[in-house]
Amino acid sequence: MSDRPDTPLLDKVQVPADLKQFSDAELRQVAHELRSETISAVSETGGHLGAGLGVVELTVALHAIWDAPKDRIIWDVSHQSYPHKILTGRRDRIRTLRQKDGLSGFTKRSESPYDPFGAAHSSTSISAALGFAVARDLGGAPDHGLGDAIAVIGDGAMSAGMAFEAMNNAGHLNKRLIVILNDNDMSIAPPVGALSKYLSRLYGEAPFHDLKAAAKGMASLLPPPFQEGAKRAKEMLKSMTVGGTLFEELGFSYIGPLDGHDMSQLLPVLRTVKARATGPVLIHVVTKKGKGYGPAERADDKGHATSKFDVISGKQHKAPSNAPSYTSVFGKELVRLAAVDPRVCAVTAAMPDGTGLNLMAERYPSRCFDVGIAEQHGVTFAAGLAAGGLRPFCAMYSTFLQRGYDQVVHDVAIQRLPVRFAIDRAGLVGADGATHAGSFDIAFMANLPGMVVMAAADEAELMHMVATAAAHDEGPIAFRYPRGEGVGVELPEAGEVLEIGKGRMIRTGKRVAILSFGTRLSEVLTACEALEARGISPTVADARFAKPLDRDLILQLAGDHEALITIEEGAVGGFGSHVAQLLSEEGAFDTGLRFRSMVLPDTFIDQSSPADMYATAGLNAEDIEAKVLDVLGVAQVGKRKA
Repeated sequence: MSDRPDTPLLDKVQVPADLKQFSDAELRQVAHELRSETISAVSETGGHLGAGLGVVELTVALHAIWDAPKDRIIWDVSHQSYPHKILTGRRDRIRTLRQKDGLSGFTKRSESPYDPFGAAHSSTSISAALGFAVARDLGGAPDHGLGDAIAVIGDGAMSAGMAFEAMNNAGHLNKRLIVILNDNDMSIAPPVGALSKYLSRLYGEAPFHDLKAAAKGMASLLPPPFQEGAKRAKEMLKSMTVGGTLFEELGFSYIGPLDGHDMSQLLPVLRTVKARATGPVLIHVVTKKGKGYGPAERADDKGHATSKFDVISGKQHKAPSNAPSYTSVFGKELVRLAAVDPRVCAVTAAMPDGTGLNLMAERYPSRCFDVGIAEQHGVTFAAGLAAGGLRPFCAMYSTFLQRGYDQVVHDVAIQRLPVRFAIDRAGLVGADGATHAGSFDIAFMANLPGMVVMAAADEAELMHMVATAAAHDEGPIAFRYPRGEGVGVELPEAGEVLEIGKGRMIRTGKRVAILSFGTRLSEVLTACEALEARGISPTVADARFAKPLDRDLILQLAGDHEALITIEEGAVGGFGSHVAQLLSEEGAFDTGLRFRSMVLPDTFIDQSSPADMYATAGLNAEDIEAKVLDVLGVAQVGKRKA
């Protein structure tokens, strides 16, 4: 395209080794061109822009100094990996980011040997890098060999306990390992907690590596009897003035803070570390998320995630909304409930905007808690709030709640504490692909004794489920809802409290019954319209609850129909499995009932549009229609559309 940036030096880079031909001044120009190319590419695809712009210079420096893929560069979360992908032989495909059959928006082992470890959830990089370092020292010999292990982790990701568990272990093992702390004072939301304040204090002091050099130089000028005292003074200076103690007490040599956009600082320090490091080293680099692109720098989230946009103005090209998003419906209903009940409070893990809790935080800041990227802590913190007499809503994406599952079991369910789990991004989510799909929460929540599990069929049902959860004090309760817009139903003034464990009939037919759990209900009704043209009129019911099941409704559907089909946006082992268990125990199969369960397939589905992903999963209206015809033994004329 004629409007793509002019990149004469970047054009010479096919693989990272090509960077070694350039002088330091030329590397600065490569970084400038790489930033322009990243902005241009993401303007066409949408995606995570700000994080990558913040590490452009760091990316160039790392690849110019180390020898990937032998040296393993591991990007934590990997929102920031687009510049890395451009430098590692994928520039020709960078405009397929997050699209069907295109590049993943995250690092992915199957995509490139330059992606040594897949990511998308935070705080895993140091653990993985330590694993590579130990494998290297024990003689591991994967493809390309094993050299240095370099983890690049953001200050937001450092708030997770896993990062400190890894650092503690790394300090104990004392292996050569390089951790680069990319301190941009952001994750997705602004960082929270004592660690953020600690890093800010470090940034406010003079660069530590300069102080160490100065102390060493002065000591060498003193007479021998005074040099030992100077050494002790240097250690006191290091701990008291600069504050590197936290990392050094964990066993790391601490260097920083460095200006992460100044190649004249980055290049010599990184070269020195490569040449001299023996044990674990932490390099503290201060960067600016969204650096070099005004619209991103000015945005509250620093351009964290964008739709396609105009490069000049930064204006995003978003399709007009036809209905409110499920997330916003949840947020508004929660605020309404908080207004009438001072016990209602909310917890999220670094995703206040993504979960709709920004509304709660604005209206009732003292009752809304962002715990940082710390889902395990968030779940147990909510359990403590519940034990203390409050009514906490723990709002997390399905895929992130997985990280706190032991706490859901041990700290919430066993103690029967009334924590309300608002599970966002249920089902398939589109461009973020398998790493962010909410595939497993029905199964892992519904198998817990005493847990109530609901799924909203539409945005009005979601309002009812929020109200139901608020009123439920007998134990834990969860409700799930997808990403994106609702179906456009009329919303009530307020949610109504549902009877626990009771579904609802949607339409009465004969021969076959379809029992839907969640937002596939709209696809079920579309399928029924096509089936009516064939003279087939299914009964349709909305289960509402996966636990407890509506026993009477399920047995009625089984008794009155030849066939029963369940459908859900979750993996095998969830709602349909619980229904099958009930039918088996009640002897429903003994009389010839034909039963089918439509679930997500036993595979991880790569990124595409949600509609296309559900087509791959076989859960769209035409798939439901085909399943009904198959179970009834009705021959299909012609080939069904893919």
